[in-house]
Parts: sequence; C-alpha cells; structure tokens
Amino acid sequence: MIGDPLVLEGRTVRLEPLTPAHAAALVAAANDGELWRSTVTIIPTAATIEGYLATAFKAKAAGQQYPFVTLDRATGTVIGTTRYLSIELAHRKLEIGSTWIGASHQRTSANTEAKYLMMRHAFEVLGAIRMQFITDALNTQSRRAIERLGAREEGILRNHMIMPGGRYRDSACYSIVEAEWPDVKRRLEERLAR
Repeated sequence: MIGDPLVLEGRTVRLEPLTPAHAAALVAAANDGELWRSTVTIIPTAATIEGYLATAFKAKAAGQQYPFVTLDRATGTVIGTTRYLSIELAHRKLEIGSTWIGASHQRTSANTEAKYLMMRHAFEVLGAIRMQFITDALNTQSRRAIERLGAREEGILRNHMIMPGGRYRDSACYSIVEAEWPDVKRRLEERLAR
C-alpha cells in the first residue's frame, strides 16, 4: 500500500495528494502557457477539470494510481500535477506519468526534483524494482526530459492510445530498474545541487 496522505517534499517543490479543492489552481497552472493546446498530452481546462479529477480519484480508489498536485515550495502555488500510475506493488513496479507543469516552471528544477522525490520514495520506501515512464512518441520535450533523468528507452508501443482528437498515439516506453537506481540517484542529486 502506498499510504495516504503521502507528501513528498524537496527544496523547490512539494507533492501533495490531489484533491477536488485543487481544481481552480490546476486550471490556472494549465493556463500558464496554454498547455491545454498541446496535441501530445492531455491537460485539463475549466470545462474538463471535473472529469479529469473524477478519473484520477476513481483510479486512486481502485489502487491503480496515486495523483499528486505539484506546488512551488517558495510560494505555495500549484504549478502542475503528476501521478504514480500502473501501480503493481505485488510485482514491485509502478509508473510515473500524467505529469505536466505550467510553462513558467518548465526547464527549471521543478520537474526533475518531483521525479527524483517520487523515484526515491518508490525505490527506497516501497521497494520498487522497476520505475516506468510512458509518453507520446511525438512528445520530444517529454522524451528528452525522461532521458535526462537516466531512464532507458525500451521501445515504442504502437497504437497505444487514442488521443482526444482521435489520433492513434504511439507511445515511447522508458524505465529505470532497481540496480540502476543508485547511479541515477547520485547523478540527479548532483544535478539538483547545481
């Protein structure tokens, strides 16, 4: 069991359990750069936030996901969201995904630190042996960010999803396994210290 509430805190970000009270703040974060215009990821708008949250809470209740809201520690402002997905604790594996951060916090340490906190908790507290990341094969920005974490590309999942506009999405699959975590952790800590 992941445990609830789970709060992960670093130097620049704080991950808290996503709640219905975060709806307006998430819409504001998505408006930072008009992220909802993206065709390679699913970002909520004021019109879709209720369904977006309902899906997250239903998956959490089923033990399949654990959604977080990402906050800027200095201001307490909601800057985005991320989740543990595909939780299979019996096999000691899970995925990090459904991640997005407002444009003003992209290309800062926020995303890297959030992923670091989630991976550290997964490998060192939950005893994970595999951490997976899946993103749209067309999302080069996300793919580069996942590679910078130290994840290895495993391949392309063809026709993996149907996007809101009807496009069949191919997804790039990456992973970090238990034996790689100490080196990945060291490199991420060095990077975050800079």
